[in-house]
Amino acid sequence: MKLHILIGGKAGQGINKISGIISKILAKQGYFIFNYQDYPSVIRGGNKFNIVAISDNRIGSIESRIDGIIALNPETVEIHKRLLKTPGFIIDIRKFEKDNLGININVALAAALIKVLGFSKETLIKEIDSEFKDKQAVNAANIGYESEEQRFKLKKINREIKSLSGSRAIAQGALNSKIDFYFSYPMTPATRVMEELAITQINSKNNLVVFQPENEIAAVNASLGASFAGARTMTGTSGGGFDLMTEALSFQGQSEIPLVIYLASRSGPGTGVPTYTSQADLDVALRAGHGEFPRIVIAPGDPIEAIEKTNEAFYLSEKFSSLAIILSDKHLAESEFSSDRKPNKILNLPAKKSMFKASSYEHDNFGNTTESAEITKKNAERRIAKYDAIKKECKKFEMIKLYGKKDSKNLIIAWGSTKTAILDAIEGLDCKFLQVLYLKPMSGRIKEEIIKAKKVILIENNSTGQLGRLIREKTGIKIKNRILKYDSLPFKSDELKKEIMEIK
Repeated sequence: MKLHILIGGKAGQGINKISGIISKILAKQGYFIFNYQDYPSVIRGGNKFNIVAISDNRIGSIESRIDGIIALNPETVEIHKRLLKTPGFIIDIRKFEKDNLGININVALAAALIKVLGFSKETLIKEIDSEFKDKQAVNAANIGYESEEQRFKLKKINREIKSLSGSRAIAQGALNSKIDFYFSYPMTPATRVMEELAITQINSKNNLVVFQPENEIAAVNASLGASFAGARTMTGTSGGGFDLMTEALSFQGQSEIPLVIYLASRSGPGTGVPTYTSQADLDVALRAGHGEFPRIVIAPGDPIEAIEKTNEAFYLSEKFSSLAIILSDKHLAESEFSSDRKPNKILNLPAKKSMFKASSYEHDNFGNTTESAEITKKNAERRIAKYDAIKKECKKFEMIKLYGKKDSKNLIIAWGSTKTAILDAIEGLDCKFLQVLYLKPMSGRIKEEIIKAKKVILIENNSTGQLGRLIREKTGIKIKNRILKYDSLPFKSDELKKEIMEIK
């Protein structure tokens, strides 16, 4: 069973509140949901919409057609009615204008959908009363529920489902790692991690400090300073801000101060399409900074992995005094996923090291500046030799994952947020899917799987196939079959399935 409900209107009308109420109720009833957010770069107005995908099985993407529309303005119907299946339904906000519900009109709209889906009024009222503790909200829920006819017969499924966005997951992974400081200058889509951690700072009795400096250059250098002083730190940004941090990455390479960076990419170059998604920042994550020094680049594909891989990034950064980049994008950061899987056990991070002297200049073992050719050569060799140690340590973790028919000769390779759309797309197909989680260092198993396959398909949200280039660099193998999407939108699973089948 799959349903797709579009909730649309102007920015500022409370679209996220409606989808949030619906998602909570559905999760408590044992249903998987995927909540996709689409919005222009405006604070008020424009055309914003969410699509909530609902299923009794795991789901992590949207499709190209929808089953229903909740319209907070007339434009939503006009723009999106072409996507509506037959039969489809529309719940229009104008139906409740005479009821004078005020800010609770969104509760009424959510309640109307709950009735359409077939859940009982008791289930609805219990959730609304728990969420709002307000009689007017409960009254609005009653009005909304009675306004529609039941169209579906969804029944409670006895299982525990949790919903989580990628941003909340990154924040949780940092908290699991006992983060002390988070420095960040706001930039979509990385900002929400800062917001999540700031809320935790306010509501919890921990030592976490979230600080917004004047720009991204200050954020990364403050992170290095706090890390040098013994604090566990992290900074976060998107592409343009990451560009500004590049000099500090090179400073990290020479000083070997542990540094964790959350890079949430969006469509570029330049300001690009700032509230939409892209996987075009892999190259810069792998290579930004001058000189040669080791780094770790990890790309989770869903929120559970985001929790785990953030924890691993902290662990590896501290163990090897290295740079660790957690690479995500707008689609993963701001979509809401549901899962019945729990994260792996939290890693115990290495103990804080004793006092040392750090420098951006080449230096001897005591941190004293030197221009000795002999010491320069030894230090360069020592820094690069870290790669072998890092790679050996990374084998303790899942560097890749395999899905689908494990004996299939048709192999799909991808990374990051494309994961969940691919899993939905390959259902029932004769293929297996190799998800690359560690981009640096890279697992040797990738080459093994490619060699075993007869047909290999690369899938990425960029125009040049950046993972494909990296695989060619590391293995000498060029992947000819490619499905690349670079219009700033994520893959839709039904469209992706057709593209895969055309190649097969």
